[in-house]
Order: sequence, then structure tokens, then C-alpha cells
Amino acid sequence: MKKNTVLVTGASRGIGFTIAEKLLESGFKVIGVGKSESISTTFTHENYLGIACDLSSKTDLEQKLKPVLESENCPEVLINNAGIADPCSFDVSDDEWEIKWNRTLQVNLNTPVQLIKWAIPMWEKRKQGIHIVISSRAAYRGETEQYASYAASKSGIIGVSKTIARGFGERGITSFAVAPGFTMTDMLKEAIPVYGEAYMKRENVLGEIAPTDDVADLCVLLSEGKLKHMTGQTFHINSGSYML
Repeated sequence: MKKNTVLVTGASRGIGFTIAEKLLESGFKVIGVGKSESISTTFTHENYLGIACDLSSKTDLEQKLKPVLESENCPEVLINNAGIADPCSFDVSDDEWEIKWNRTLQVNLNTPVQLIKWAIPMWEKRKQGIHIVISSRAAYRGETEQYASYAASKSGIIGVSKTIARGFGERGITSFAVAPGFTMTDMLKEAIPVYGEAYMKRENVLGEIAPTDDVADLCVLLSEGKLKHMTGQTFHINSGSYML
């Protein structure tokens, strides 16, 4: 099977880093996107290219990612992984709430949709394209009120994924969502001293926090095109903290 080129946003750390690492190990070419210039040296693999891009900046997106996705060399697979969680309670001022709400939705929802929009014409031309979005269990369970914007953005991108699957399936384009629960990322490790590991595990039937490898292994499988008849579905990786 031909190994595709995969563009992964948020590839500098956490789940995105592990996805990119596993893809490279599996023989894929990877374009890693991150906010810092250090993304260019995140991996030294010959099949890796790093692009520094601020996903909240329209100018950055149009200058750095649009040319990639609209070119003849458009990646066959797009993994929208990058996301932010900017807490904001409902009791703050309207202005502060709106700023944080819009920033979260810009990075977690608006930008991923923009990237898909740029890729689709080339995918239609080839009659082949795979879209994968890393959502969250928050899309199904909801979140604490401080993270309402995060839950809303993660719910929204699942709706977009299903719409891409329904609207473009006959044109060879598939779309999938992955909804992780607590996952052992650097960000989570920073939160453990604050909340305690017992808090993170309290609803997990396995009694442990999921490794990033579980999400990455699934993304590799989806990138290979082996599960195309599951297009439009959401894969839940949450250590049994909820079951559908």
C-alpha cells in the first residue's frame, strides 16, 4: 500500500507529537505544524517537514498552510489535532468572556474547517482524501462551566466531520473523529499536582490514564485507509469513563 503524506497540526507535543512519530515509524511522510519555529526540528527524519504557523492567525494560515493544501502536492491525509482550552467562567465581564470564547473556537473549530475547505478541491480531483479530527470526550459529556467554549468547539468539529463524510463520501473523501478522555500528555502531567492523579482516574474502569500511543495507533490505521467504511464515526478512547 502506498504510504500517504499526512499533515498533522499541533505536532510539537502531546498527542500530535506521538501521532507524527508513529506515522514516521510506519513509513508515512509527515508535515508537522506547530506555533513555534522549533517545529522544524521536532523530528530529524528524512520524511519530515515542520511548518511554524499560528493557527489563530488568518495571515499565517493563508501564507503558510493554504499554499500547501491547495497545491498538487496536497497531503492525502489531514489530521486536525491542535487545540486549546482557555478557561473562562460565566461570571466574568462580557468582553473578557467573548475574547476567550472566540479564541478557543477559532483554533479548535474555525481553523480546522478552513484547512479542510482548502484540501477538498484537490481531494475531489484525486477522488481520495482522509480527514481525521481529534475531538474530546467533552463533546459528549460536556465540561465544567469554565470550559464551555472547549466543549462547544469539540462538539462542533464532530458535526463538521460527519458532514464531510456525508457530503463527500461518493467523491472518495472519508472523515473520522477521535474523542480522547484524559490522556497522558505533558499538559495533563502539569495538571496532576493540582487535581491529583486519583481525580483523573476516578471514573476510568481500567484504573489508569490512557497513553497517547492509543490515539496515535488509531490515527495510523485510519491514515492507511483501512477503515473507510467507518467514515463519519467517532472513536472513543477514554479508559471506559463513559460508554456509548
